[in-house]
Formats: sequence, structure tokens, C-alpha cells
Amino acid sequence: MTSTADPVTWVTIPLDQPAPKELTPAVALTIAGSDSGGGAGIQADLRTFAFHCVHGTSALTCVTAQNTQGVARVDVLPAEAVAAQIGAVMTDLSVQAAKTGMLLNAEIIYTVTEQIRRWPLERLVVDPVMVSRTGAQLLEDEAIEAMRTQLIPLAQIVTPNRFEAQILSGVSIHTLEDMQAAAREIHTHGGPRAVLVKGGGMEADLRGTDVWWDGESLRILKSPPVPTPHTHGTGCTLSAAITAQLALGADPWTAVLQGKIYVTEAIAHALAIGHGQGPVGHFSLC
Repeated sequence: MTSTADPVTWVTIPLDQPAPKELTPAVALTIAGSDSGGGAGIQADLRTFAFHCVHGTSALTCVTAQNTQGVARVDVLPAEAVAAQIGAVMTDLSVQAAKTGMLLNAEIIYTVTEQIRRWPLERLVVDPVMVSRTGAQLLEDEAIEAMRTQLIPLAQIVTPNRFEAQILSGVSIHTLEDMQAAAREIHTHGGPRAVLVKGGGMEADLRGTDVWWDGESLRILKSPPVPTPHTHGTGCTLSAAITAQLALGADPWTAVLQGKIYVTEAIAHALAIGHGQGPVGHFSLC
């Protein structure tokens, strides 16, 4: 117990420069699942938003018990709870851009689609999260169809990996030309304003190669190979970086280009934590 006779030291915390009374940053929304290991999902999204000086908001679709070694449990939130979170954010905050990640089932996909139409959210990035980079299907067929016919047509940009692009386009993808054909097919019949087909699941010479098509410009993005196994959360991070750039006012192509640069640096500075596949380094450029 401190007596009145004990000396007291006061420490004044200085500010490097006077702080303005108010800050009004750009605001972005992520609609996705929680990763308790912190490598993917909303954790990756919010860190990516923060790096870009964008205020991050979120609507959880599920809570996962996972770490670098795998997923032990998934608890899905009711669709009504997802809608309530989106509504709470949208009624109060000026959201400039949004992204979707793991949506889990058809009911949540229909609900999210309804919410996006209601507000509406023009700058929308849809990361389909239907099939893993190894080819494992993550959604049931009904949910995939809801994603294809309801949500993706509302997207400004959709970012499928190789296997997701195959499902969305009907094109079997093995070569760069196949990726280009799939991007064109998704754009023509899927409804998004732009498509970025990611090459993460491709053969070694095409890894790190992504294909962009917006109906006018075909562009190939190629990043150097990074020798690391720690790439957990790569897709979430890329789509979040694109979303942050859109929230800051970038045009879609610039947002994708800057997002690709960011995620490439994050992979190059991946975190070797845990006993499995670690996450990318979201603050590697700090």
C-alpha cells in the first residue's frame, strides 16, 4: 500500500506533432470468417486494412478454431446475425468498399447478396472461397450456385483461384491461355465488372501469375517466386488489399496492381510461427 509520504513520479507522454481534432479515414467492410490463429479471414483482412490506413469494419460469418496446422472446428453464425452486423455498420459508417470471404452456405450468400443490394455497395470485391488451392471443395453445390448467380454479378472485382475459375467458367485450366479464356468467360457470363484469375494453384512456372480481364484490357501480373511454405491467408490478404485501395479511391486496375505488390511483399516477409504453415507478413513494409 502506498502512503502519502511515498514519492510520486509523473510521466508526461509527448506527441511528435499536434494531433488534429478529427480524422476521417476511408472505411472498408469485410464479410468473412474468423481465424483464431490470426493468419487468414477477418484477422488478415483487418490487418491489411490497417496497413493501408483504412478503418476496418467486419461482419462475421463463422468462428473457426484453427492454427497453423489446420482447422479443428467451425461454428457457423445464423444468417440473421450476419445481416444484423452488416446493417449495424452500414447505418452508421460511410463504407467506401467491401469484400466477401468465406460465406459457408447458400443461406448466408443469399443474405449477404440482399444486404449488398439494399445499401448498396458499389465497390465490392468477391473472393469466392469455394475451392481451396489444393482443389478441395469448401462449399456445397447449392452454395456455389448461389455464389455464381447471385453474389458474383454484383462484384466490381472477383478473385477466383484456378479451381474456382474452372467452376465459374467451365474452362479446364492448365495453361496461361486457359486462365485467359476463363477470365473472359467469367466476365461475359458471370456479371462482374472485372476478373482476376489467380495462379496460386498452377504448375511451378505459372505460380505467382494472375490474369486480369475487364472487358477491355487483358493484363498478366507476374511476381517472382518466393521460397517459403508460409503462405496462409494469401488470398484473403490480396482481396483485402484490393478492397482497401478501392476504399482509398483507386480505380480497379490500380487497386489490383497495388494489391498484388502488397501481397508479394507480405509473402516475401512471411512469418515462421507455429508448427505448420505460417501466415504472410502483413506489416512487412512498415
